[in-house]
Amino acid sequence: MRRVFGAKKNTEPAPSIQDASDRINKRGESVEDKIKKLDVELCKYKEQIQKTRPGPAQQALKARAMRLLKQKKMYEGQRDMLYNQTFNLDQVSFAAEGLKDAQQTMTALKSANKELKGMMKTVQIQDIDNLQDEMMDLMDDSSEIQETLGRSYNVPDGLDEDDLMGELEALEADMGDETEADGMPSYLQPDKQSDYDDELNLPPVPTRPTQGRVQAEDEFGLPAVPRASLRG
Repeated sequence: MRRVFGAKKNTEPAPSIQDASDRINKRGESVEDKIKKLDVELCKYKEQIQKTRPGPAQQALKARAMRLLKQKKMYEGQRDMLYNQTFNLDQVSFAAEGLKDAQQTMTALKSANKELKGMMKTVQIQDIDNLQDEMMDLMDDSSEIQETLGRSYNVPDGLDEDDLMGELEALEADMGDETEADGMPSYLQPDKQSDYDDELNLPPVPTRPTQGRVQAEDEFGLPAVPRASLRG
């Protein structure tokens, strides 16, 4: 059967850009090594030519140096061509990497777009507006409740704030006058010693004229009773 149809040939995979670039770089390095060897040999011939007198020997050395110089120029041309090929491959590689990055970015954007569309189906703008309105109503109700609970029970409703402010200013003015007159308010001043006799309007204690002697008084300020009269 193989003789009739032939055997299937094993096809090798096509080389990638990186493989081709690596291969060309290796060739370039090999050519660079050959150029360095030729430079060393040319330096030797240059020294020999300078030491040799003009004549057939010097001409032979110059001919060998010329052949080496031609080889060097040929290798330099190959090296430059290989470097140009490497530069072109690098540009293609950069372009390919950029396209791969763009493909990955597009794939990620499509996935995110699909996910966002699914999320937007579950979220309605009207529901959000309704929720905000309900929250505002609840906050207003809470403020009204707090204000109601903070009212004072004993304050009449007919009081005018202007009248209260007038009374407060008058009270402050009275307190200021007392402070300027005495140095401190009247309610902070110490009590003065009162004259109880004047307040009670008591008559003065009667006194009898004494005849040459002072009559003794008891502890209450009254005339002392003689002891003999107490015994009898």
